[in-house]
Amino acid sequence: MTISLGNVGRRFNQEWIFRNVNYEFLAGEKYAVLGPNGSGKSTLLSVLHGNLSPSEGSISYKADADIPVEEIYRDISFAAPYLDLIEEFTLQETIRFHFKFKAFYKGMDAAAVLDLLGLAKSQDKALKYFSSGMKQRTKLVLACCSDTPVLLLDEPTSNLDKQGMAWYLQLIEQFSAERMLIIGSNQESEYSFCNHFVHLTDYK
Repeated sequence: MTISLGNVGRRFNQEWIFRNVNYEFLAGEKYAVLGPNGSGKSTLLSVLHGNLSPSEGSISYKADADIPVEEIYRDISFAAPYLDLIEEFTLQETIRFHFKFKAFYKGMDAAAVLDLLGLAKSQDKALKYFSSGMKQRTKLVLACCSDTPVLLLDEPTSNLDKQGMAWYLQLIEQFSAERMLIIGSNQESEYSFCNHFVHLTDYK
């Protein structure tokens, strides 16, 4: 999978968030999208996974052949603190529902996902009763345990404590091999393993 951006820009009303982004994201590489709060990290990630269209320029997805943007959701997993879960679902129902649309990562199944979360005692509890940290762990595991070539994470350790941070790093080590990983962050601890860096301040 390759994601290519050609002179991509995005604006809201008359304000440009970023412009003239020419960049190629390659299979199996790890990228950090960097910038201060409000610089457009989340906006760029939304453009990358097809939730937002560029205001100018073009974006293309290519595996063995070109992939239409309306089908790219099959190849990308995404987690962010602002991503909504269905609050009325229990944890078990959430896992079952998610994996109706995505295949499990190799070696994983619903029981393994639940074990990885460490929330077996809460498996029958509705998500509306979860803490913000429990919800964030759930979002991260659903994304990481989906068998997709691209993994996008925005502010992945939001709402996680020190123990949760260590758990996140283990999660990345276990599930990022041979995948394109793109992380939107301004905390080095979240992206220290990345080897490519996109500085949004370069595209203002």
